Amino acid sequence: MGRSQGVRLPQLLLEQAGLTGDVELTASAGRITIAAPTVVREGWTEAAAEIGAAEEERVGTSSGSTFDDSEWEWM
Repeated sequence: MGRSQGVRLPQLLLEQAGLTGDVELTASAGRITIAAPTVVREGWTEAAAEIGAAEEERVGTSSGSTFDDSEWEWM
């Protein structure tokens, strides 16, 4: 491990903190924090589904713009 230092944490302490898998380490002045990793796109699947449902409700009510409704010649 070269110039690294290791820290051993009791399993019970990890379980109490809810840290059972991967963790993120961050450093700030005089402090090292161990935390559960942030999920970058958490909730995106649900949000996309809601947007899709809202879009489906609007389908057929308009072609998109005034130009599309009045100026465009559909073939």
